[in-house]
Amino acid sequence: MHAGSEPDPRTGAVVPAVHVATTYAQDGVGGLRAGYEYSRSANPTRDALQECLAALEGGTAGFAFASGLAAEDALLRAVLEPGDHVVIPDDAYGGTFRLFAKVAARWGVEHTAADLSDPAAVAAAMTDRTRLVWCETPTNPLLGVADVAALARTAHERGALLAVDSTFATPYLQQPLSLGADVVVHSTTKYCGGHSDVVGGALVVGDATARGGEPLAELLAFHQNAMGAVAGPFDAWLVLRGLKTLAVRMERHCDSAERVAAHLREHPAVREVLYPGLADHPGHDVAARQMRRFGGMVSVRLADEAAAVAMCGRTRVFTLAESLGGVESLVEHPARMTHASAAGSPLEVPADLVRLSVGLEEVEDLIADLDRALEGAAPAPR
Repeated sequence: MHAGSEPDPRTGAVVPAVHVATTYAQDGVGGLRAGYEYSRSANPTRDALQECLAALEGGTAGFAFASGLAAEDALLRAVLEPGDHVVIPDDAYGGTFRLFAKVAARWGVEHTAADLSDPAAVAAAMTDRTRLVWCETPTNPLLGVADVAALARTAHERGALLAVDSTFATPYLQQPLSLGADVVVHSTTKYCGGHSDVVGGALVVGDATARGGEPLAELLAFHQNAMGAVAGPFDAWLVLRGLKTLAVRMERHCDSAERVAAHLREHPAVREVLYPGLADHPGHDVAARQMRRFGGMVSVRLADEAAAVAMCGRTRVFTLAESLGGVESLVEHPARMTHASAAGSPLEVPADLVRLSVGLEEVEDLIADLDRALEGAAPAPR
């Protein structure tokens, strides 16, 4: 609540100001006041958010961007060169896969998808040109769990960096830097902002170095300014405001998600419930070890694609929409929506999958809404 938000020394204001200025008066040529000259390079509101993000993740520096994908792109450009290779999850966010497959590939960066829950599979996928292992945990949308500490050892033994997209976990539930990761990635659009009213992204680093020994923080700072996809001041302010309530929101998200997951696993129309908090989830033990709780995302598999699409169209409390992590509950069909870009690839999402972002409404209302949406659905084989 306080990192980056100390009371203003002049007025005592307890909320940081939204500094919309694009440029700053200089005290003589090159005489910058507090280091500010132009708001792409630095902005007081964005600095406040970046300070808060670094504190939450236990990092040395944070960087706020205009979107999660802008953050990812800046990281790739900073640490990779044409001819390099990356290991990515075989269950990655569709936009991340598109970035590697349709953008980075044209730049000469190759990638291989691997099961990141198996460090041996990751090691087998690495080559002498692998410079980065890209991890999501939990993954989007299959809620897979990767052992961050084990992946860090695997990557570092081969001279690669480990990046962890911790969007689903948030800084409240998981701190990958403390587990050995080199950089943490967030779509701050999701739980960090928390109110479906801002698009943003972030990178947080510790003391890692990139190729040639250059501090990763310095390299990212250069690319953030040179590429320019920075968070605007009001967007930064909204994310900073969201972070102040992150802990209490995540507790409620987790409480309700646990109830929803337990209820749906008993429903005859549900083939399978994917949630790390369930004892029979293959990643449950790892998640229990590296996460505070298990998060607010639940995915389910139904009898077939038609049943999944029908369920998405019948909810009333859950809103049919993309994105996640807001106060309102959302439902979506990943294969046709957020992960359509992975169709026909090794990362293709099962067509019978429905993803739920469990919000802050009364959990009894959420369960009743899901039961209503599944009413009359054919029993699913298990």
